Amino acid sequence: MTTPALVLYSTWGCHLCEEAQSLLTQQQCSFTVLDIVDDPAAFAQFRTSIPVLGAGSYYLYWPFDAEALRAFLIEHSLQGK
Repeated sequence: MTTPALVLYSTWGCHLCEEAQSLLTQQQCSFTVLDIVDDPAAFAQFRTSIPVLGAGSYYLYWPFDAEALRAFLIEHSLQGK
């Protein structure tokens, strides 16, 4: 079974999204950034919630800190990704 990739649902100019991206980088997470403006389904789902970290069907909504991020990664067997 493959582990789902981490996706940061974000948009340009969102300072909270920049904070989330920085936190993920500091924690050495491998992730992609998806601008919700470019994806109608993501826009409909997350337009009032960004930033949101997704891993398959699991989501971590902002605000989150390093501790919450680590717990999310461990809970969903994503550590080291």
